[in-house]
Amino acid sequence: MRITAQYSIWEECKMIDENQQQNNTNQQLGEQTEEKQAMTSDSTAEINANATQNEVSEQVSTQTNVSGDAATQSQDSGVAATEAAESTASVAVLSQQIESLKAQLEERSIQYMRIGADFENYRKRNQKEKEDLEQQVKRNTITELLPIVDNFERARAHIKPQDDGEMTIHKSYQGVYKLLVDCLKRLGVSPMRPDGQPFDPNLHEAVLREPTDEHPEGTVLEELVRGYYLGDRVLRHAMVKVAAPKEDAPSSEENQSSPANS
Repeated sequence: MRITAQYSIWEECKMIDENQQQNNTNQQLGEQTEEKQAMTSDSTAEINANATQNEVSEQVSTQTNVSGDAATQSQDSGVAATEAAESTASVAVLSQQIESLKAQLEERSIQYMRIGADFENYRKRNQKEKEDLEQQVKRNTITELLPIVDNFERARAHIKPQDDGEMTIHKSYQGVYKLLVDCLKRLGVSPMRPDGQPFDPNLHEAVLREPTDEHPEGTVLEELVRGYYLGDRVLRHAMVKVAAPKEDAPSSEENQSSPANS
């Protein structure tokens, strides 16, 4: 019995201890729950505060962004206007430069054409002067040789060989004359043939006049000194004898009156 009573007391003490532990556990759980609720409420409040602060920040940021965007747009508009004005000014300056360059190019082109024309005229003038100088030198040289040709022709006209010796001499100098004439022909020299043609002061030089009724007045009767052409120009004028009108004989009345007056 005593043991049973002690066991019952031990059981009761054990139950009391368990109840106290349960109460302590419940109390701890309640405190933890309250702490959790407090922490939850604090977190909710903090979250709400943070949300409110974020909303305010977003509103402020939005306003700031709007103001910044407006300022940026205004600044961009000003920059765009400035760039447009600068671009217009640049285009105007470039247009003026282009027009100036075009005017310079046209002026240079005209100067180039004038220089080209002047050079071409100079080249032609120089070429003509060169040809004229060569022609003049040729004329002067051939003119100096013409008296030799004249002497050969006079000798051929006046000398009449009488024997074989004279004929040999005659043929020898006539051979030289022929060589000289052939050389002149290769240089473009050709003789005039004025006999029987009308007198032309551009080609002929009248040194004698012979009255005649067989030829019209002004007809070339004889070539005294031969004239020559050099190409199509006169190298030397021909000296000629020209026909003149024949004087009429005195009439019979004049012949009769002459003795009476005497």
